[in-house]
Amino acid sequence: MSEYRITTPDELYFVTLTTVGWVDVFTRNEYKNILVANLKYCQLNEGLDVFSYVIMTNHIHMICRRKDKDLKELLGRFKSNSAKQIIKAIESNPQESRKEWLLYLFKFYAKANKQYSKNHFWQYTIHPILLYSTEVIKQKMNYIHMNPVRAGLVNEAENYVYSSANVLSPLEVIQF
Repeated sequence: MSEYRITTPDELYFVTLTTVGWVDVFTRNEYKNILVANLKYCQLNEGLDVFSYVIMTNHIHMICRRKDKDLKELLGRFKSNSAKQIIKAIESNPQESRKEWLLYLFKFYAKANKQYSKNHFWQYTIHPILLYSTEVIKQKMNYIHMNPVRAGLVNEAENYVYSSANVLSPLEVIQF
């Protein structure tokens, strides 16, 4: 287990949340939409500001901050809530051809960590990286927006729906 580091309220951080085993869960929009709904909840109720993001097949990148409170604590609750909802959605999705395989993997990873009794969805660690200059912010934003291009999902960053690079993104972001 990594050392717990408290984040400073109102500071900008680059955050990556990754599924266990880099399992490609977010190939279906309904699972990405669960992440978006959870992020919107955090924006409306928990003081989360998102400035840039992308949801890839097995991870999410964000530039974000939390007003007046610890960001890392909120991300821990976000991971827990979203994992429960996504696993429930997988279990109840009759069109999910990978259902048994996905559920098997989440149970497999839970056995390796006593903290998880039934399923383990997200990798345990959260390492927010403090963004200390405009240059670093721009570099991380470019990295986030180019992720779907590098993965071969789109030719231009603006064409990937689940990204702040897209003007029709399902998640509202704060402009710098």
